[in-house]
Order: sequence, then C-alpha cells, then structure tokens
Amino acid sequence: MTYLRILTSCLLAMFWLTASAWAQNASVAFGSVKADPSQPVEVTSDALAVNQANGSAEFNGNVVIVQGVMRLSADKVLVIYKTDESGKRGIERLEATGNVLLVSGPDAAEAQKADYSIDSGTIVLTGNVLLNQGAGTLTSQRLEVNLTTGTAKMAGRVKTILAPSSN
Repeated sequence: MTYLRILTSCLLAMFWLTASAWAQNASVAFGSVKADPSQPVEVTSDALAVNQANGSAEFNGNVVIVQGVMRLSADKVLVIYKTDESGKRGIERLEATGNVLLVSGPDAAEAQKADYSIDSGTIVLTGNVLLNQGAGTLTSQRLEVNLTTGTAKMAGRVKTILAPSSN
C-alpha cells in the first residue's frame, strides 16, 4: 500500500510540473454563445463627460455596457471614436478601469482594466484577472477574449486548482 501511495505522489508531482509549464499560456473557451461585435453598444452610467476636441466620451460611476450577449461593467469607461473615409463616425475602442467585470453566458472575468477593440472583436483584460467558468476558476495577469470565436487566452502566471475525480 505504501508503494502505491509513493507512486501516486510521484505521478501527481509530475502532473503538476507539466501543468505548471502549460499554464504559463493557456487557451480556454469563453461564453456559451459567440458574440457579435457589430451589434449596437448600450451604455448606462451615473455621469458622462464628452470631449469634442479629441473625440472621446468618459462614462463614470456604475458603468454598464451591453452588446448582444456580452455585458461589461466598470467604475469608468472611456469611449474612443473614429471617423472612416466616408466621414461616418463609430466606436473604435472602449477602455474600462476599476472593478471591471466581463460576463458572457455562464462565464465571468474580473480584472483591473479592460481594452475592447470593436473592429477586431477582442477584449484584453489585465491586472489580477480572475476567470470563473462553472465550478472552475483560473487566475492570471492577462486574458484576451475573442468575442467572435468564443475563445480566450490567458497569460502571465496562470493558476488553477484541478480536482481529482471522486471515483
């Protein structure tokens, strides 16, 4: 019986070493439904300041952004606009800071900052990232979510706890 325990401990140690090396840059699924970055962006906040000179708008206090199935909330969101060749104006990107929470379907991620590029459909979360997926939780310093494919990549000392089966 002792031999079996030693063998099991060695196998678990080898697994953790392999998992730690893999976890430096992990790919995961995000959201149960692919999001559509071309959908309208609805913004709600306590206050709004518009800067005509640089073409930006700053939403402050309990900011909630909804776009299709995706929901992003933060203390502050800076909206940066662009103008295309035809003169049509649209959103280039959103910069969210403070208590950032990104939710898509059953998945949720928390971070200190998020940068959402509308055209590419990617959101990069940075700073103490915490990703909750069902019963699983992962942490890292950076999470890049591709809303159109429903995939995500974590980087920067990725950590998770894997539970062995109860059988």
